[in-house]
Amino acid sequence: MRGLALTIAVAYVTEYVANAVEGTWSVRFNLPLQLTDAVTVVAIVALWRPRPLLVEVVYFWALTASLQAVITPDLGQPFPSIFYFTYFTTHVGAVVAACLLTFGLDWKPRPGAVLRVYAITAAFAACVGVADAITGANYMYLRHKPERSSLLDVMGPWPWYILAGAAFGLAVFTALAVLARVSRGPSSPPSSRP
Repeated sequence: MRGLALTIAVAYVTEYVANAVEGTWSVRFNLPLQLTDAVTVVAIVALWRPRPLLVEVVYFWALTASLQAVITPDLGQPFPSIFYFTYFTTHVGAVVAACLLTFGLDWKPRPGAVLRVYAITAAFAACVGVADAITGANYMYLRHKPERSSLLDVMGPWPWYILAGAAFGLAVFTALAVLARVSRGPSSPPSSRP
């Protein structure tokens, strides 16, 4: 687990260093304010020292935001750019971390996890919205949809796609909680975890 944590961490730091070296770092694009940035950091910590809340956040965020980012990347950097590798290492790494922790090690979401992580997500989005207003950025696509096609394209114009996305996110969180509950894993119950 720590090997995966280190791999994700090295890719994450490498991306920031590469932006700084190339002189392309900008507060409008490179602050860690995308949900996938947040889940990358939480995944590193959860892999290093698993705790129920950390694992829940990784599970719900990685299997929604990171998985979507892998399926419909908003990258703008072609293969073999270093950013191509760091992007897919961090995003796929978070998905692998979520599956490893939840299904491989049986750290299942506890009762109330859907609403708990949904509230954390809403609070994070509110903070990002303030940062977007201050910097003129578009983190979490709160000001407009991504340039490349994504699931948001079928959710209506701004601001309706934000509300539709929030409702869809809650539905997917609920489905993921059911999936975790019905999946089989090692015998130790999650409530016995520290």
